[in-house]
Amino acid sequence: MTKLNRILFGLFLLAGPAVLASETGSEASERMSSSSDHAEGHAEEVKEAFNPAEVIMHHIADSHGWHLFDWNDHPVSIPLPVILYTEEGLVVFSSSAFHHDQEGTHVVEAGGQRFVNIHEKIYYASDVANAHGVYAEMDEETHAVANQSPWDISITKNVASLLFGAVLILWLFLSTARSYKKNPNSSPKGLRGFVEPLVVFVRDDIAKNNIGPHYARFVPMLLTIFFFIWINNLMGLIPFFPGGANVTGNIAVTMVLALVTFVVTNVNGNKHYWSHIFWMPGLPVAVKPLLAIVEFIGIFTKPFSLMIRLFANITAGHIIVLSLVSLVFIFETVWVSPASVLLTLFISILELLVAALQAYIFTLLTALYIGAAMHEEHH
Repeated sequence: MTKLNRILFGLFLLAGPAVLASETGSEASERMSSSSDHAEGHAEEVKEAFNPAEVIMHHIADSHGWHLFDWNDHPVSIPLPVILYTEEGLVVFSSSAFHHDQEGTHVVEAGGQRFVNIHEKIYYASDVANAHGVYAEMDEETHAVANQSPWDISITKNVASLLFGAVLILWLFLSTARSYKKNPNSSPKGLRGFVEPLVVFVRDDIAKNNIGPHYARFVPMLLTIFFFIWINNLMGLIPFFPGGANVTGNIAVTMVLALVTFVVTNVNGNKHYWSHIFWMPGLPVAVKPLLAIVEFIGIFTKPFSLMIRLFANITAGHIIVLSLVSLVFIFETVWVSPASVLLTLFISILELLVAALQAYIFTLLTALYIGAAMHEEHH
């Protein structure tokens, strides 16, 4: 929710005391009427300026910088490296070169080329700006940008958060492993007491129960998936650095996780698994080709459902929290604040449960798919 800091600060600045001069005569009445019309028009303009959908989508989207807070109307953020593969080769510069501009009005020259940042997407800059001062060709109605884009392989906020989560997971497991080497027979306590029950849970209740006799070689992968999803889910709920990134709510991240499940499942599929897909035993020959098509499609729909489930649940949680906060600015009354704060607190606590639940569901279904692919035929 760090993206709301700028909006909250700006709206509080706009809410100042109104000073009404005491005048007499018709001139005073006209001035009062004119001042009232101007105030109403200004209030309507401010109301129209707050777009909750834009704020929410900007929060859950990725960015080239890590916003921390606002200081004297200026955003303070951690710049991240912008890495572009262009027609002239690789171009690298800091995201601070854009000076927090996301409207394409500031041009960055690097590697003999010119770039603009429009809503966190980088384009080649036009030679001249349009009527709105944007160095790009944009459609007036849809705001679609016609400029070409370089290959953007930058370390964005999601990538930086993902790397931080990976380091955190390594620290958890390496610290626990060192503790076991030093005191192999001691009772678990501290960090070891926190990690060990989770490892045993994934090993016995998820891997062993659903994969079968050959479960041991899949435990490291299942532990990695569980802790990766869970830790990144929790970090996404932290509204300040190094949290706030929507890693598991990014469809590219969930797609890679689902792709890992897809590859591991089908690589380890035995003869019994593939025969049930392409030539189901015990059924009439006329039905088998039709059923083979359905089963073949099922190979792809299973990981696809994993990808969409995790992406949708995590993204929906962020959208609900930000929507509840936005109620205060939509209704513009202090009476909405208690309900908004209480509902936001309730959903945030519920998201702590969802963070662990989604990690468990993804890991459990992965183990189920692997177990089904390795299941031996019983005669």
